[in-house]
This record gives sequence, structure tokens and C-alpha cells, in this order.
Amino acid sequence: MKTIKTAVIGVGYLGRFHAQKYAALKNSELIAVVDSNEQAARNVAEECNTVAVSDYHEILDEVDAVSIVVPTQQHYEVAKTCLQRGIHVLLEKPITTTVEQADELIEIAADNSCVLQVGHLERFNSAVLALGDVLKSPQFIESHRLAPFNPRGADVNVVLDLMIHDIDIIQNLVRSPISHIDANGVSVLTAETDIANARIQFESGCVANVTASRVTMKPQRKMRIFQPDAYISIDFQDKILSVHRKGKKEMFPGIPEITSEESIFENSDAIMAEAEAFLTAIATDSPPPVTGEDGRQALETALKISDLLTNNSAL
Repeated sequence: MKTIKTAVIGVGYLGRFHAQKYAALKNSELIAVVDSNEQAARNVAEECNTVAVSDYHEILDEVDAVSIVVPTQQHYEVAKTCLQRGIHVLLEKPITTTVEQADELIEIAADNSCVLQVGHLERFNSAVLALGDVLKSPQFIESHRLAPFNPRGADVNVVLDLMIHDIDIIQNLVRSPISHIDANGVSVLTAETDIANARIQFESGCVANVTASRVTMKPQRKMRIFQPDAYISIDFQDKILSVHRKGKKEMFPGIPEITSEESIFENSDAIMAEAEAFLTAIATDSPPPVTGEDGRQALETALKISDLLTNNSAL
């Protein structure tokens, strides 16, 4: 596979991991890491044996592909500049701050034959990947994504910070238009919503009850899916997939027994899998696992929920 010249724009907590993966992948040549914090850039550059740069414009003529891991408000500007130069982009979630910006990036990527992949990392969780043929026709989904406070994501509300992971997964699983959304939330530590719950109804009849909190002491990342033939439980954190089905025997007269299967997956490197998928999409000229359209869809729903939360708080 052809070597792809890569760079990472924004090497804070998450960007540093992107740099490490590109430095390790055989089909990647990490040209540079970029950050306005020059010391942070130098630290990561030294660790990954590459060059530190403070202005991403300096590398645009040298790279084939970039990961953009800057604050959300800068996603559109940086990604647009790169895509217009024909550079493939792996863009952290949420894709942009507005749907209109997302639409423009998708169009620019298509016009320039660029791969635009959005960093919905939970798609690469081994428990999610193992769903395979188990998932058939979800009727009810319940998810909880709870975490202690981390200032790293506090530039947006909890919906765009955490809930958007589950929104993306749920919409990818249900594959049906949304018919109605209800939402409630409260601010605890920041000026933005820190705890939120949304009830999403789909035209297929499926209903998803989605809760996210970034002010919880004990972290939890779980999803439960109910469909006619099974109850499926996904533990994203511990990478456990449990499937419970109706058995042939009776537990009580007229009530079938429940049979259960549990799969526990070894810890896998989701960021490495994400980076590999991005480079493979570039090398094979194929769509990435999480497209710009996927990122736009998740953003649109997250913004609708955010609007509902703002309107409710104003009542």
C-alpha cells in the first residue's frame, strides 16, 4: 500500500494519540504535528520523531491527509482549508457547529475527491462491531453515557460532547427518519447543559431513550436494544456484548425460558482502528466507515436536542 503523508492538527489530549498512531502505521509517514501551543507541539513531535509546527498553513503543500483535533468552533475553517487543497480529512466529532457548515464540507470533499471521515470513535468499539447479524429490527433502545466532569469537552454542551456518540450509533442501527424528539436537561457545573435526556421516535416505530451526563462520579457507557427476537446489551466500557433470546423450553406455563450468550472482547485500540480505516479509504478510493453524511446526521439531531433544551430552560 502506498505511503500516505500525514499530519495532526491539534495535539492536545486526543490529538497526541492520533499522532502516535500515524507514527506507528507502516503506510503512514507522519510529516508534522501542529498546535498553537508550541511547547505541546514540540513534546508530541519529539515523542513521535517528527516536526513541530505552530501554523497548519505551513504544511498544506506537504501532506496527503490530516487528522483535525482542534476545538469544535475551529473544525469548519481548518477542514475547509485542507479539503480545498485536496487533502483528505479525519475530523473529530462533532463535524462542525452548524448543519450548513457540514453540508459545505461534504460538498467540498466531493468536488476535490477527498475522503472526509468523522471521528465517531465508538463505531470502532469491538462490542459494537460484533453486533453483525444479531441486530435485526430494533424496537426500543436505551442508552446511558455517564462520566465525571472533564474540562476538555466543556466548550460544548453534554449533547455535543457525549450524547452525540450514542446518537450516531443509534441512527446508524435504526436507519429510519426521526419523527419526534422530546428532551430535558440541566446545567450543574458549566453554563451549558451538563445532564440531558432525549426521547427520540423514529418513523419505523422504534423509540430511543438517551441519557448523557458529564457530572457523574462513576463512569458508565451502556446501551440496551430490544427487538422482537432478542434483548441485546452493549457495555462499551468493558467491551461486553450480551444477547438474550426466547428459548424453546418454558420457564412458566406459556412463558418461554430466556437463553443468554455473552461475549467479552479484549481491549482493542479504537483510535488505531479509526486511523487504519481512514488510510485504507484513501488508498482504495472508497467511502470511510463514518462518512461526512453520518457526521452531519448526528450533528443535526444533536442540535435539535440542544435547541429543545435551550427552549425548555427559557420557559
